[in-house]
Amino acid sequence: MLTISQLASYAGVTVRAVRHYHQVGLLPEPARNISGYRSYDAASVVRLIRIRTLAEAGVPLARVQELLEASPEVFAEAVSQLDADLRAEIRRLQRNRERISLLAAGDNLALPQVVVDYLDRLREIGAPEAAVEQERDAWILVAARWPDRIVAFMEDKNHQLDDERVVRFYRLMGDLLDESAPQQALAVAAELLIELFEEADRSGGEVWDDVIGDDAFVSLMDAFAVQSQPLVERLQRLLAERGWTGWTRVERART
Repeated sequence: MLTISQLASYAGVTVRAVRHYHQVGLLPEPARNISGYRSYDAASVVRLIRIRTLAEAGVPLARVQELLEASPEVFAEAVSQLDADLRAEIRRLQRNRERISLLAAGDNLALPQVVVDYLDRLREIGAPEAAVEQERDAWILVAARWPDRIVAFMEDKNHQLDDERVVRFYRLMGDLLDESAPQQALAVAAELLIELFEEADRSGGEVWDDVIGDDAFVSLMDAFAVQSQPLVERLQRLLAERGWTGWTRVERART
């Protein structure tokens, strides 16, 4: 006959585990001997080993009792279901690993590939990394709000990058992001923007109608832009002096 410590050693578990199995009803507690100690027999060792084996295989303790008492047919069916559950869990974990592996690139977090490609193009044309990171976070908001429109948005943004004036503005931002940037550099950037605004105002277009028509989202994006980059507020003041208001939704100032 075995003490609890010997039982645990034979079955390859801890004494604490044995006591837990007693508490949850998986392992019956034997009567105490005359000295007040529990005394375990070979059947207890066998049952404990079976409990340990099932638990190590991933069977929830809530189901261990059922399987210990199941007929061979029921046991086989239960094992088959457990195997299917484990395979599904493995697939889920593999998908998580794939997502985690993308995080190393930074931009892939919460963004579709078409936006990641656009951000890479910004880097290629010489946009400063701080500006790219700000756009990345802004596009996370846009992609979450309009996931079905993101491809169209990216097509338009890539078309804009074909304009040398847009490229020049992004390159200017490298200097403008310095809070001590001279007012003359800011004025050049503002004039570039106004020239682009005027052309966009004349040509119209419906790609961004959903965005600029959503007042709550426009306010959110404007606040985010100012919070992320003080340069935006400085440019907005210059634009206002020249008759333009807003940032996400740029409009001619009313007179």
